[in-house]
Amino acid sequence: MEQNEIVYARELTLHPEEFIDVLKRSTLAARRPVDDLERIKSMCQNANLIVTARKDGKLVGVARSLTDFIYCTYLSDLAVDESLQKQGIGTRLIKETKRLTPQAKLILLSAPAAVGYYPKIGMTRHEHCYMLDNENDLKISE
Repeated sequence: MEQNEIVYARELTLHPEEFIDVLKRSTLAARRPVDDLERIKSMCQNANLIVTARKDGKLVGVARSLTDFIYCTYLSDLAVDESLQKQGIGTRLIKETKRLTPQAKLILLSAPAAVGYYPKIGMTRHEHCYMLDNENDLKISE
């Protein structure tokens, strides 16, 4: 392996501190609970598909997903160190995630700054997505 080469791999665990570090070096830290270590630990422990990009052993990119491996893969976090963005690392992380779940639809919610990126790499925009942040916001009469 050549020095400075990016190495992509599926990893079974992701250390919370390492995850926080790459989130801070990407644009995702503003939208993730990086100051809540217990929540980040739980996010790392409960993701069942983690694909990483490492340069000289240092985590420079991550795709953290929840999947059943056959029908649906939710790519919850795609983070790449800002100094290494626009080099294809994010695209490769998505490609590796899809390779590991070939029959499953890959679904993600885009960060506002990345909305234009996903169509460029071949992803289709879906207009029928809904979110619920707080169960108290659910308007169901009992």
